[in-house]
Amino acid sequence: MSEQIEAIIIGAGHAGLSTSYYLTRAGIPHLVLDGGRVGERWRSSRWDSFTLVTPNWMCCLPGYPYAGDDPDGFMSREEVVAYLQGYVESFAAPVREGVRVTAVEMRPGGGDYTVVTDGEVYETPVVVVATGFFEHPKIPAEAATLAPGIFQIHSSEYKNPEALDPGAVLVVGSGQSGCQIAKELHECGRQVYLSTGSAGRAPRHYRGKDATWWMVQLGRFEQTVDKLPSPRAKFAANPHLSGSRGGHTINLHRFARDGIVLLGHLRSVARHHVMLAPDLKENLAKADKLAADFKRGVDEYIEKHGIDAPLPDPANTDEYDGDDGYRQKEILELDLQAAGIRTIVWAAGFNIDYSFVRIPVFDEDGYPIQWRGVTASPGLYFMGVHYQHKNKSDLLYGVGEDAAYVASVVTARQPAVAFVQIDR
Repeated sequence: MSEQIEAIIIGAGHAGLSTSYYLTRAGIPHLVLDGGRVGERWRSSRWDSFTLVTPNWMCCLPGYPYAGDDPDGFMSREEVVAYLQGYVESFAAPVREGVRVTAVEMRPGGGDYTVVTDGEVYETPVVVVATGFFEHPKIPAEAATLAPGIFQIHSSEYKNPEALDPGAVLVVGSGQSGCQIAKELHECGRQVYLSTGSAGRAPRHYRGKDATWWMVQLGRFEQTVDKLPSPRAKFAANPHLSGSRGGHTINLHRFARDGIVLLGHLRSVARHHVMLAPDLKENLAKADKLAADFKRGVDEYIEKHGIDAPLPDPANTDEYDGDDGYRQKEILELDLQAAGIRTIVWAAGFNIDYSFVRIPVFDEDGYPIQWRGVTASPGLYFMGVHYQHKNKSDLLYGVGEDAAYVASVVTARQPAVAFVQIDR
């Protein structure tokens, strides 16, 4: 026997809860289903010392702005979970935890949807998929060819240095997670090798303000997906930043100077050997350029608006972008045994997986074809998608804007919009 409900939201993270907030205000009966607990990704897929890289003042879910006494600080993992739990309680969100959705299908004849879980079946005219992008850890298939004695773990499973086998560690991926984990391991006395990618960097603070404050002023978070140079540009890595210890800059040159061995991006692995591309200098140059472009943009903004801001501090070595931070010969083949590496941390991100949604609304990358969360299948919506509409769409800072829009379409029962594929 199936249960009928006006709307189903899948996912009790910040995207799903924000949508629930607006549906609750509109008086639309609905349920929020989650296979785990509220904010499960924050609970189980973050390391022990994790902090947000965005300041607390950017935690502004609809009707629930940050109300603490440290707006310029950075929430820890536990504080983010408490914030989300408090949000649920603030409007009595109808959340059912421990309910894993296994399929979303169109009912025969069209109209309503069937939402199948591991315990119940629901029928509803409205489904909002808010499971996010962090579903399946990205680990290359050839990782299975590595020697059995090498411990492998994805960044989403990493908790702390003590939980890893003794010895040196290879971290693959220099996005925000990879860099922060590499830094933590190094500071705990581990020899760390870091395989870099094309992620850029930004200064934590510049000319008296946090980088994110300047990004807001520059309109970076308001950039819409149609303004990107290509559809796949939305998958670019976020710049290196850290919110730990009150927030600080991450600079790969500084990493090298402190003893972390930098490598080019990983090409292949087999048994005890890792083959690397000769692109380390190129990767460093890309990161430096992003930082330089950002600072130049801030400088121009300050001059244009006549802002009284302090000049850059020439003694700030975290902002160093010269080439003497990395002098050793580039390594193209790494012998794990010779280097004493017993652990590999895969920090190359996640694969998109909406396979449980059995409705043809996805492009060749598995990305939902939608406009501001609305798909061409009437009553099917997505929330918390990176660049769903703007750069801030999947952030605590901006998800509410999309939630309000999706909820307004649900409330008005508007027909699906017309979609046009644009080749760039």
